[in-house]
Amino acid sequence: MLGGADLLAAASRIAPYVVRTPLLRGPVTAAHGTGLLLKAEHLQLGGSFKMRGAANAVLAMAADRVVTGSSGNHGIALARIARTLGIPLTVVLAAGAMPSKAAAIRALGAETVQVGGGVAEREERARALAAERGAILVPSSDHPLVVAGQGTVGLELLAAAPDTETVYVPTGGGGLLAGLCLAAADHPVRVVGVEPALTPRYARSLAAGHPVRLPPCATVADGLRGQSPGAVPYPIIRDRVDELIAVGDAEILAATALLHRLGVDAEPSGAVALAGALRAGRRERAVAIVSGGNTPARLHTLHHSHTSTSTSTSTTASTDVRI
Repeated sequence: MLGGADLLAAASRIAPYVVRTPLLRGPVTAAHGTGLLLKAEHLQLGGSFKMRGAANAVLAMAADRVVTGSSGNHGIALARIARTLGIPLTVVLAAGAMPSKAAAIRALGAETVQVGGGVAEREERARALAAERGAILVPSSDHPLVVAGQGTVGLELLAAAPDTETVYVPTGGGGLLAGLCLAAADHPVRVVGVEPALTPRYARSLAAGHPVRLPPCATVADGLRGQSPGAVPYPIIRDRVDELIAVGDAEILAATALLHRLGVDAEPSGAVALAGALRAGRRERAVAIVSGGNTPARLHTLHHSHTSTSTSTSTTASTDVRI
């Protein structure tokens, strides 16, 4: 069973490959006052928190060939670490995956394969490909090493702001939320998962008492389109999460625009936690995790930089916040 020791081991393992992202001042609102902070994972290498779990899994398993299914950011993170380590990578994308993210994955040297269905079909195809090719399968969330890597977000957050009363966590496959639950296991902080209203798979599953699968959806939060909870994250979340909030696409886009006005270049998936905090409207010391910043402009820059030059990226640039 995963625990704090796994998160500490992950933090040590991935340290040369990730950055310690800052806490930023969030928007001042009538409900929150000045008590809302933002955990800036959009500044993480690879453009999202996904770099943490991807690096932890690949390094711990000493993988020499990798296959994954991804909505985009996990694939970008794996492509970056695979490029650094010289590992072949294949990324399976579902229908509706952002073309700019697929292009960024290919620009980093990985192969992409697209299926016609949703996340469930994507995952089935990734498992089959991994078996066919003798590759290590590194899921985007449903793996103990991935969850432990994502949990390092919580370790950093609670070390920097130990008096935090509530953490708002964007929730798709559940790897980040499960990681935060582990990091907060012995801490009085409230952990709140925020799901797109079009695909509230964890809320529905917890209400049913078992994992349920929802149909594919087209929420603007493209990184949070998972159809069912993962087998690894589900029990961790069930036993520790304090609340689940659902936010609509209009709320997500409004939170994205608000972050942009603050100079935080988040993508819609990365703004979901802030949308949840704004919906909750609690006056508290809170942190909303800005989980990703792979906007079209940033992805265009990434694609251009990797297709126009062969210069390699350093693996130990601890202050580098570029993709």
